Amino acid sequence: MARIAVRVTPGAREDAVVGWQDDALHVRVRAPAERGKANDAVCRLIAKALGLPGSSIGIVGGATTRRKILHIEGIDDEEVRRKLDMPSR
Repeated sequence: MARIAVRVTPGAREDAVVGWQDDALHVRVRAPAERGKANDAVCRLIAKALGLPGSSIGIVGGATTRRKILHIEGIDDEEVRRKLDMPSR
């Protein structure tokens, strides 16, 4: 199990993992920030980037803000950082 901080830009031109900014992963999603659409898009994008099923990603903090905390099942913190290209702490 892993947890990561994510900074989200909804309503973008394309879905993309932008990269790490300080301790948070910056992502852009096309979905608007309404009725959970952007949250769902973030979970799908991170799951795809990590090679995991979408059901393994959940938002445990910040559901209504741009900065979110994601809970990721089936992978540890080190593996998340390696796959998303962040140096280990």
